[in-house]
Amino acid sequence: MPTRPRTNARRRWRTFLASTVVLAAVAAVGFTLWSNRQDEPVREIPAADPGGTPLPGTRQAHGDLDRLTIAWNRNWESYDRTAFGPGWSGRGGEPVLAGGCTARESVLKRDLTEVRLADSNSCMTLSGVLIDPYTGERLPYDRFKASDIEIDHVVALGDAWRSGASEWSAERREQFANDVGNLLAVQKRANQDKGSKTPDQWRPRNAYWCDYARRWVAIKSRWGLTVQATEKSALTEMLGTCPPPA
Repeated sequence: MPTRPRTNARRRWRTFLASTVVLAAVAAVGFTLWSNRQDEPVREIPAADPGGTPLPGTRQAHGDLDRLTIAWNRNWESYDRTAFGPGWSGRGGEPVLAGGCTARESVLKRDLTEVRLADSNSCMTLSGVLIDPYTGERLPYDRFKASDIEIDHVVALGDAWRSGASEWSAERREQFANDVGNLLAVQKRANQDKGSKTPDQWRPRNAYWCDYARRWVAIKSRWGLTVQATEKSALTEMLGTCPPPA
């Protein structure tokens, strides 16, 4: 009988030691997981700057065009539109830009006239009118009706992929896709006819050649994309329609 208290004490001591070891092991694992997580970069949703790539003057556009690298298209067979982020895959999920609206919302507000916005959401365009830059056609817009207006990437995502974007990070591609300086509200049919064609393959109406070429060159210059020889020749011709600098 006198040995029972000592035996019970030993059991309690062994239980305590075992629990301590287990707790220490759990704490070590938890610390390791926490430490590893701290080392992982936190991915913020990429967003283009509010104004996007600015439209350069004619002289600057000529200079930027001369400095662009001429190269053949590459990696065209691996193009995947979803590589530019979920917002342009047709499944929603557009990132919100610094101004609080998505790229599509920002472009509609910028390019339409007679704009009426929702009272509860200043990003939502309810109605307006577009003078299509590609065709010159006047197009009414009503958010609740089928529309003949689409948002076009001037330098299409497919062309960007072929001229350098295939080598970018996913974050950089998403930033490019949401650069509002590369986005225009345009006539649906013209946008679909254009597709991912370059200016040697498709052009808007003659009256818009100057602005179209200036915008195209600005995008390729800012994002470090290449041009093909025939593309550069077409852009040079289109820039030739610009008024002489003052």
